[in-house]
Amino acid sequence: MQIKGGKKMTASWHYYLQKKGEAPEWPYTIRYGEEQEIECDVLVIGGGIAGCWAAISAARNGAKVALVEKGDIIRSGSGGPGCDHWCDCPANPISKVDPDEWAQQMMTPFGNGIGTQIQCRENYDTLLEYEQMGAKIRDDKDEYIGVEGRDEKTKFMASPRQNKNHTTNTVLRVWGTTFKPSLKKECQRLGVKVFNRVMVTSLLTEGGLQGARVVGATGFNNRTGEFMIFKAKATILCTAGNTTLYLLNTELAGYNTFGSRNNCGGGFAMAWRAGAELTLMEVTTLHNIGSGFKHTWYSGAGDASYENVQLVDANGKKLPIPTQGWVDGSMPGAGKPLMGLIRDAVKRGEYALPFYGDFPGMPELESNATWNMMLREESTSRIIVDTYNEAGFNHRKHQLMSYQLLEGVSPPQWRNARMGGLVVDWDLRTSLEGLYAAGSQMFSPRDHSFCAATGRYAGRKAAAYAREAYEPKISRDQVELEKARVYAPVKRSHGIDWKELHGGIARTMQWFCGEYLTEHLLNIGLQTLKEIEEEYVPTLYAVDPHKLMRCMEDLDILTHGRIVMLASLARKASNNILNFHRIDYPQVDQVEWNKFVTLKQENGKVITGELPLNYWGDMKNNYEANNRDYKGVYNR
Repeated sequence: MQIKGGKKMTASWHYYLQKKGEAPEWPYTIRYGEEQEIECDVLVIGGGIAGCWAAISAARNGAKVALVEKGDIIRSGSGGPGCDHWCDCPANPISKVDPDEWAQQMMTPFGNGIGTQIQCRENYDTLLEYEQMGAKIRDDKDEYIGVEGRDEKTKFMASPRQNKNHTTNTVLRVWGTTFKPSLKKECQRLGVKVFNRVMVTSLLTEGGLQGARVVGATGFNNRTGEFMIFKAKATILCTAGNTTLYLLNTELAGYNTFGSRNNCGGGFAMAWRAGAELTLMEVTTLHNIGSGFKHTWYSGAGDASYENVQLVDANGKKLPIPTQGWVDGSMPGAGKPLMGLIRDAVKRGEYALPFYGDFPGMPELESNATWNMMLREESTSRIIVDTYNEAGFNHRKHQLMSYQLLEGVSPPQWRNARMGGLVVDWDLRTSLEGLYAAGSQMFSPRDHSFCAATGRYAGRKAAAYAREAYEPKISRDQVELEKARVYAPVKRSHGIDWKELHGGIARTMQWFCGEYLTEHLLNIGLQTLKEIEEEYVPTLYAVDPHKLMRCMEDLDILTHGRIVMLASLARKASNNILNFHRIDYPQVDQVEWNKFVTLKQENGKVITGELPLNYWGDMKNNYEANNRDYKGVYNR
């Protein structure tokens, strides 16, 4: 394509569709059916924060490591764009609390005691290792001298909002956009074999048997279609959760959900098919929906990246929203009730719309730190900041309109599957030999530092197992069955595409497993998903490897939906903490249901079980018993 001045540029996909009436020729050589086999000690599936750390840790512990990522590890995963804070880091030098005591304090019913203890014990070491790799974790250039929470000696900056009156100092401000590039460089330095643009589709088990030792995985290159076979002594699942189970994002023109279409629950689906045990899969919450330039979490004003900006109305009247200090490091309990009160006050004429974030009213140093550092380092909010800056917005002069209290969250049937994940032990090993989990793959996952610390932990545990494990043997029959499943859509020339299938699954979840839960509704939902699988999946087609990836994601979404419905049937009680309400079991928070409900498959049959809420035992003592050789900060 030529443009004015004679310079060449690559024509967009939309150009071809609009001008040519057809899609452009696929730019990569197609290799459907061709195989590549890779052998390694430790296979890491997922190249986000947890996955990169797992690969680095395993390599540092002497393992030959392969890391497989559906995108590119330079920015992949929920933490890929960055983060502005490092949570629950009680081991840092300006902290005022004991790590073990803090771990206990951060534990909530249905929380993950193993992951929380690992996070509180090891995420400061993890943060220092980030710095050794070239990431920025402190104000070493003295840009923010005098800002609240800055320690002159260490140059760490404690978050004033999460550390009320700096009584804990367990949350640090960081420059998270530097994290992922540093992880990629470290993977390269250590010789980790990285396979970008490869979607993993199944776990391989010994003898091809469900419930047997995991000995690797299969996948395909989403540009060439080449089939990939990974043979490994140990495998670590570090894929994302599922932010698309109830929503087809293309339905929401102009809206965002803070979740990528790529987050399809693939790890859960693979683990389920392999026979691994999962828990809390019944838990769903409302989606955070954003529109326009409103970030789903941060409006750019009322909730500006963990540093509240004072909200005022059109006449400059302050709104009674807490601006600094989260109680005990958790969300302010008054927030949601206050929103309702403020809405009522608006109707009475007590506050004039629109509302604004009063950046000029903040202390200059804090305003600069919030706008220029915190918001620009936290995920996609950098786009918001840069766009406003280019438009002429000056945070020292201008107020920023806030939509936070006006838009709400989402319709109650638009849910987000969260909290559910794999059951793990103190080695982060799942119920299957040879299979480990970290980050969002575990039940009750937390934030960036949780993913980093647990990924780092799982890497060294998997490497230790691999040193003693016997050579894995792959079932060729299992490989051939998976190849047939994967390539089925590209062998068809017509049928339904991935968007149609996804839309049908999402609507089924909304109608039969949404706000209202009954045994009757859930059984209808399961039957509907079965009909989709039997009638429509055999007609699914893809025209290229990228569309094939979308098709395979849909099949994972379908499997995940079935798991959520089965888990919802298994919990025959309502629970406020889990935001789980069965109309046919209205009694809330029954003591006998304060337990983890577990699910797995054995020979294709669904097996339900249960675990006590503290099945991991004493957090401090068991952590120490399982980590006697842990040496702390790694030095290059």
